[in-house]
Amino acid sequence: MSDVDEPQIEEGEEEEQEPVDCKLTEQTCGDSLSLLCKIGNGLSHAYVKMNLQGKSLTDISIISAFVHVRYLDLSANKLDSLSPLSSLTHLLTLKADNNRLTSAALPQMPYLQKASFQNNKITTTEGISHPLLEVLNLNNNQITEAKFDAEALRKLTVLEMRGNQLTTTAGLGLPKLQRLYLGENIITQICDLDKCVALKILHLRGNGETTNQLESLDGFSKNMVALQYLNLRGTKISALKPEIKKIKCLPMLRGLILKDTPVSKEEEYRIEVIMNIRNLERLDKDIFTDEERQEAQELYRQREEEGKLSENNPDGAMFLD
Repeated sequence: MSDVDEPQIEEGEEEEQEPVDCKLTEQTCGDSLSLLCKIGNGLSHAYVKMNLQGKSLTDISIISAFVHVRYLDLSANKLDSLSPLSSLTHLLTLKADNNRLTSAALPQMPYLQKASFQNNKITTTEGISHPLLEVLNLNNNQITEAKFDAEALRKLTVLEMRGNQLTTTAGLGLPKLQRLYLGENIITQICDLDKCVALKILHLRGNGETTNQLESLDGFSKNMVALQYLNLRGTKISALKPEIKKIKCLPMLRGLILKDTPVSKEEEYRIEVIMNIRNLERLDKDIFTDEERQEAQELYRQREEEGKLSENNPDGAMFLD
């Protein structure tokens, strides 16, 4: 028996091994091509789709010769760099999920519209500056700070950054953004979102005790004129009345999720919310009933009579006939 004990791997953990070198070959490239299309002036043809998913690749240097590829799937390999893609300037879609990437940086791709890098080890958003990019998936990486160039990403409408290590929404003020998914981060502060004038859907959902410890709804703005759906499930919002007033400024808000937050356990929780946000249609996915709206109206009048509402409140007639 050895005098030195072997290191023990805890249950549920996997020992990460160094990948065995696996170089992409011309034969594999050829076998992975499909979708014959016209190229250039339309007088020539080339295969423009390449699927290299799940081949344990560590080296794709040879791919730089396949300059006509438009649709590329590199998912489920062991890549730590995408530098050989710099010559593939006709790319329209790129999938590089489940690799070992620490960066998604690429030279500017003039036609790239969709890119996915989820389940890697990416730590920064720098180097993502593709002018036609519309959909970007960075879920489940190790990004601590968002640094996007709003001018370079002027077409970006969908951004997914679930399961990273963001502590604020700083750097996410992209004016064309319509859907933003930030669940399962460690966000404690909302900022820069006043620039998201086209944003329709915002997910800030927490998951467990260590993610999205958001306690305040400071940072929402009347400039967010398109926001219709806001998911705050599992966050730490604990003061219902003062916090709910901070999102009264959202004129198009129709759906709000506050399930599994401290405020959702308060008495008259639903009534308090609809009394403050009269255009809201759903709370925690349940439609407000006529009875709830009537109850909110009666509670409003009762508080007015008791002098709990300011006579100068600009919203003072919101429930009055």
